[in-house]
Amino acid sequence: MRWGSFIVITLLVIAIFLYERPHMKDYSKKEKRALASLTVTGWLLTLLLVLFPDLPGPTQLIQFIYHPLGKLLE
Repeated sequence: MRWGSFIVITLLVIAIFLYERPHMKDYSKKEKRALASLTVTGWLLTLLLVLFPDLPGPTQLIQFIYHPLGKLLE
């Protein structure tokens, strides 16, 4: 199930990139890099969530950092 999702997500990202590629002719290099980096980042985050669904979120990191500070201030 997980590897099937991995393949489907990867194929969707490739399809999106191939669809957007002809429209990127007029873009600058910075815009092309930004689109590529955001696409790859989104792809990696999606794969992490599919392969490891119990991965802690960013709010748990913030609680881990600031919880001792909150106890100190009480």
